[in-house]
Amino acid sequence: MQFTAQEISLLLNGTVEGDAFVKVDKLAKIEDGDAGSLTFLANPKYEQFLYTTNASVVIINQDQPLTGPVKATLIRVENAYSAFTVLLEQYNTLKLNKKGIEEPCFIHPTAQIGTDPYIGAFAYIGTNTKIGDNCKIYPNVNIGDNVTIGNNVTLFSGATIYFDCVLGNNVTIHSGAVIGSDGFGFAPNPDGTYTKIAQIGNVVIGDDVEIGANTAIDRATMGSTLIGKGVKIDNLVQIAHNVEIAAHVVIAGQAGISGSTKIGKNAVIGGQVGISGHLNIAGGTQVSAQTGINSSITEEGKVWGGTPYMPFKDYLKAHSKLRRLPEIDKKVYELEKLIEELRKEGH
Repeated sequence: MQFTAQEISLLLNGTVEGDAFVKVDKLAKIEDGDAGSLTFLANPKYEQFLYTTNASVVIINQDQPLTGPVKATLIRVENAYSAFTVLLEQYNTLKLNKKGIEEPCFIHPTAQIGTDPYIGAFAYIGTNTKIGDNCKIYPNVNIGDNVTIGNNVTLFSGATIYFDCVLGNNVTIHSGAVIGSDGFGFAPNPDGTYTKIAQIGNVVIGDDVEIGANTAIDRATMGSTLIGKGVKIDNLVQIAHNVEIAAHVVIAGQAGISGSTKIGKNAVIGGQVGISGHLNIAGGTQVSAQTGINSSITEEGKVWGGTPYMPFKDYLKAHSKLRRLPEIDKKVYELEKLIEELRKEGH
């Protein structure tokens, strides 16, 4: 779709400088912009490209001075970065605005589908499943029996929702994510073998949650694995059975949370963090990448790092000394040698 600079300016409450009727149909970085593209300038490091870009329209801050001629039409706004974010969201909405039911796909006769759905080819929707309004189910999504899905939910290709799971409104789940797979439960036998413990619970996901590609969230042994409102989970995250994650927690890629651990609201979990099972992590906790947590954190709003974890400032100090270990070892050796020589001399 094409839009004029004037139309974009009205959307952003901006002011046009240049050709108000120039049309754009794509977005670009300012250094890569070409004819027909729309871009923005917010970071002073990229100001040089304002005078060389071939983009048709550039969004800039209201107070951005010009030190040379500009070929592009300018749209001045209060905050160029925020304005471009609005456009990205609008662009994404238009791009993903699919409707209708493609064939072949399978929808069980007992399933209930809300208004204005998109259901892609080869999707599977099981018995007694309920799907709300304005949902987008992309090709090859598998939704099991007795699943409940709210409104405005997007499930990208290859996502799998096991039976009995519940998804709230405005949830996005990316490709390859698995919601409700069995928790890791096995009972040891006297002969060294293991017997599987049936996992009969489910996963309940709150409103406004986004879950990254290839993340796995295990169903509870009994009860529910809980993902709170507004939680954001990156790619390749493992969340075990009966974990409870409170509202607005952020979890970066390759983190792993063991069974029955509870994460307080607004916590931030860095990449490759490992958290042991049956722990309580206080609200507002921030955990740096590759930290190992093996006991509960009770103080809210603290920052931690290292394995095993420690206060982040202590971790930085310890790490700086760790890097100096060869130098320290050499000095210790020299001091031991000096002490030995002094002993020999009778001191």
